[in-house]
Amino acid sequence: MKIVDHIKNANGKTLFSFELLPPIKGQSIQGIFNAIDPLMEFNPPFIDVTYLREDYIYKQHPNGLLEKVAYRKRPSTVATCAAIMNKYKVDAVPHLICGGFTKDETENALIDLQFLGIDNVLVLRGDARKSDSSFVPTPDGHAYASELVQHVSDMNRGKYLHDDMANEKTDFCIGVAGYPEKHFESPNLDTDFKYLKHKVDLGAEFIVTQMFFDNKAYQAFVEKCRSNGINVPIIPGLKPITSSKQLISLPKIFHLDIPLELSEAIQACESEKEVKEVGIEWMINQCKELKTMGAPVLHFYTMGNPEPTKRIAQAIF
Repeated sequence: MKIVDHIKNANGKTLFSFELLPPIKGQSIQGIFNAIDPLMEFNPPFIDVTYLREDYIYKQHPNGLLEKVAYRKRPSTVATCAAIMNKYKVDAVPHLICGGFTKDETENALIDLQFLGIDNVLVLRGDARKSDSSFVPTPDGHAYASELVQHVSDMNRGKYLHDDMANEKTDFCIGVAGYPEKHFESPNLDTDFKYLKHKVDLGAEFIVTQMFFDNKAYQAFVEKCRSNGINVPIIPGLKPITSSKQLISLPKIFHLDIPLELSEAIQACESEKEVKEVGIEWMINQCKELKTMGAPVLHFYTMGNPEPTKRIAQAIF
């Protein structure tokens, strides 16, 4: 079922969902199941599965020369989605990224997703490789998320890269990312909304936000979307702070602000256990407020650790 239909069928009730990573290469699917099982009591209608672009390593040969080799740390997102849907009978939402794929490879992946009965995709540009200072598109691939949205929308209309499949329409519900505190590469917030509106005009049907810790940022983001003619569901992305190191790492990696009240409370903690409790309590209060604000879904970035999310969900749902 499409995410927009899950939201419509909920009749105003706030839903629960979460995101996880495919297992590290060499690990079994049981690791994924262990991360999902504790959260199934909250009846998630869908589960997101991320996709990380390939990176490079350098292998040294006996003659001393270094060879640059592309590698991936994790199994296919498509395979992980198939396993989740088979075991739990819930919708799996694969992330679809620009980096690492040619347009033909993207189209082939979408054909596989349709074959598996996957109804939703979250379309993202994706991050730069660790070895690159900025995002570098794959040759003959998409450079922007808007191009990828256009590709999926074209397939939904039966328009493929090659004319021999022109009549085979897909029916994907397309999601895109939103940034309540502005995408770090955008020159200003107004430009950010212009690009977001463009993706919605191309066919995006829902938005999932970057994590945030101040509900005022989400509220202002929703209001700004509506005033810009963006009327699709806006799902808040959430993650509790669970360690003091995240006071530095989260703003650095995700380009977000941590409210002074929260940062001071964490800095006053005498142990990491206290930090975790403060972070979870803050997120519980955030979620309660988001429910009263009418958030359609509370979407948690679990990072493979279900325990904090379970405690929050127990207090909310």
